[in-house]
Amino acid sequence: MVFSRFLSSRLQSSAEIDRSNLVSASENKLDTSVEWRAERTRIAQELHDTLLQGFFSVSMQLRVAVDGLPEDCPTKARFGDILQLLDRVLEEGRCAVQGLRSPDGAITSLGQAFAGIPNDLGLPSSSGFRVIVQGRERKLKPGLGNEVYRIGREAIVNACRHARARDIETEVEYRARELRIAVRDDGCGIDRRVLQWDRKGHWGLRGMHERAERIGAQICINSKVAFGTEVVLCVPGIVAFEQPGDPGGLLQWLRSLVRPWGS
Repeated sequence: MVFSRFLSSRLQSSAEIDRSNLVSASENKLDTSVEWRAERTRIAQELHDTLLQGFFSVSMQLRVAVDGLPEDCPTKARFGDILQLLDRVLEEGRCAVQGLRSPDGAITSLGQAFAGIPNDLGLPSSSGFRVIVQGRERKLKPGLGNEVYRIGREAIVNACRHARARDIETEVEYRARELRIAVRDDGCGIDRRVLQWDRKGHWGLRGMHERAERIGAQICINSKVAFGTEVVLCVPGIVAFEQPGDPGGLLQWLRSLVRPWGS
């Protein structure tokens, strides 16, 4: 009886401390979230007013130049393909800017998102490209799917554009305790010096590492010249997946054990 009251008292004190910490953490998180959204909006405005507007201007001038070419000009069709690619890049840029302004848009299926990359970006269709999904697909936490997608997309784009790969495989594996993404290719590989991603000019590799670090994931790039490349991203399950149940479930469970003793 005495022990039951003692344990119940300690649990109540613990609950009050947890509530106090939760309120404080929530307030801090709210302040951080407001600053974070404001910074994203500022970046979106800068991108729109500089890069997007610049690309749009180039697109308009190029279109006028192409329209002025004779119909029998052998390069007109090629320039038409370039214009279509530029249109896709502009649309992707608009979507990226919109995502910065409204970051709640989520990737609903990583497998489908990765499968559409070659077509969306106008990448060469000569490469053998496939996406494999292992395990039961699980709901990802808000915002995380977009970060994982960006990392995987960069790896796929590198394999298509730079590695001259004939076969590219993207594997999405939903494990019990982690989300694992692997992009493999049989291309020309990456020089060991380039793999030092902090070198100036190699922003793609640097960006993948920075995104992985930002979401609490681990990324490993294994490559050897003439033997292809494998990019592996591992995201802990507690970071990647929506967790069912109430965080206070353990405390409630302990209380349920105590109640019969004090009755």
